[in-house]
Amino acid sequence: MSTELPSRIRALSSSAQVTIVASTYNEKFTTALLENCLAELSESGNRIEVKVVRVPGAFEVPVTVKRAIMKPELHEKPDVVIALGVVLRGSTAHADLIGTAVTNQLLSIACDTLTPVIHEVLLLDDEQQAFARCIAASLNRGREAARAAIAMLNMLEDQNELVSAARRTSKVDLSASIMR
Repeated sequence: MSTELPSRIRALSSSAQVTIVASTYNEKFTTALLENCLAELSESGNRIEVKVVRVPGAFEVPVTVKRAIMKPELHEKPDVVIALGVVLRGSTAHADLIGTAVTNQLLSIACDTLTPVIHEVLLLDDEQQAFARCIAASLNRGREAARAAIAMLNMLEDQNELVSAARRTSKVDLSASIMR
């Protein structure tokens, strides 16, 4: 478990689309996750258009993430999706089953669509852990999710610049060889 937030990442040179899918179950904690995530995105100095979609529980997060990517409807396809939720363990295996299913599906969606999905659907033992990760400042996973999303947006931007540079170079090389 990390004990501090990652540092802020450099600002993007272009604008970006981010969709946040946040569960409403364990609302005190999920709302705090969402608010901290939104605050970090707005404080980053980046031009990020954010669409927020609330769903009933953690189990509904993956299908909504996939829908946001595959059927963006009124908005542009997101460059990054952030998944937020809180699952508290009880006396049965239900929470662990939900946690595993959500994790596997979010990974599958990200790999299948090549769209980064920041996974902060937290599987926690109790409300004390939830408070530390959702409300308190030092381990705040909402802020961490936003910073991870910005890091991924920077990586995508860097890759796009490399591809553009490679295309420009190959056009130059092609025209130079034609003139010979």
